[in-house]
Amino acid sequence: MSGVPEQIGRYVVERELGSGGMGEVYLAFSPAGDPVAVKLIRPDRLDPVTRARFEKEALIARTVVGTNRVARFLDADPYAERPWLAMEYVPGQTLLTYVDEHGPLPAPLVASLGALLAEGLQAVHAVGLLHRDLKPQNVMLGVYGPILIDFGLGAFLDTAKDTLSHSGMIIGTVRCMPPEQALGRTKVKESADVYGLGTVLLYAATGHYPYDGERWEAIVGQVANPDHAPDLSGLPHALVPLIGSMLAHDPADRPSLDAVMAGCTSVLSGAGLSPMAARHALIDATATDEAASAPGNEPPVTWKRIAEQAVELDEDELVSPLDSPPPAAPERDEEDAAEVAEATDVSDSSVNSTAPRAPVAEVPVPVPRKPGRPPASLRVAEELRTRYAAQPGL
Repeated sequence: MSGVPEQIGRYVVERELGSGGMGEVYLAFSPAGDPVAVKLIRPDRLDPVTRARFEKEALIARTVVGTNRVARFLDADPYAERPWLAMEYVPGQTLLTYVDEHGPLPAPLVASLGALLAEGLQAVHAVGLLHRDLKPQNVMLGVYGPILIDFGLGAFLDTAKDTLSHSGMIIGTVRCMPPEQALGRTKVKESADVYGLGTVLLYAATGHYPYDGERWEAIVGQVANPDHAPDLSGLPHALVPLIGSMLAHDPADRPSLDAVMAGCTSVLSGAGLSPMAARHALIDATATDEAASAPGNEPPVTWKRIAEQAVELDEDELVSPLDSPPPAAPERDEEDAAEVAEATDVSDSSVNSTAPRAPVAEVPVPVPRKPGRPPASLRVAEELRTRYAAQPGL
């Protein structure tokens, strides 16, 4: 696919935000004009089983609540020619960009970053999902603080070792990958996200990863070797016990997210900072003018094109592709069919993928009031005026 697409689903594309191992990301706008980040998935990840897993995880991802630290999952189409997902647009710069341009963060700000992101991951884990691709590129720093992005792509990250060399995955994902993934174990648990968060905090504090090398094979070999300790050089003394434990080779030796938050707040307490004060200090240090100026001042010609394309959307496109039944699956052998059936099993009947497309709701016609009878709000107001008129002290 060449060039920037004009439209993805119901979203009108404005410009490309970036690209990586999973695909391209675009700034786009909803028919009402809200900015969103839309990600197109790479064509080489489009087998039927992966599409089915993506549908299942996308349906669950829309239910995440209780956190302001994860970019909201808005919509997706697992069965498009190129699957896509739409997420909340978070203006700002990535943690990777910030550290590379300004240097590492001081220990208290790293602790604040860790506490906030751990709280966000708890909400993700609460609905039975994992992020599975935590790295400095997937942490945005804005006017509200750190936000995790690329949540909802876990289905595409259940990859074996023979696919690790995909372009774009070497620099970020492999250097931040927990040993169990490097060893080809795709059924990872919450502790994998704890390890990923540990690599993010290490990079924030030092500007380097726990393992590094010129080729991805060398990096994976280091990560998978239990006798090769992670590189913690340059890490402030106050953070060594916590981040060292988060990067433990054995998942069972890593702390829980509750313990990570407790460790981070302990570092803040030792620095004489409350979590709230530390969060404000983190924002003051990392938020940029770009983060403060979200899309909205585009030139008139841009909005004219957006309006023209948005009104041409088919009525059916206003319904999420996730609310439609998936297309008929191609013929496959019994083993593949069983795997797809397992992957698409969603227990919540409210998101049953076999349900018909929701009809467009009719606008109710208001019932006219009886002639001569004032509205209820007016009658209540008159009664209050009469009551208070007798009490001048009020």
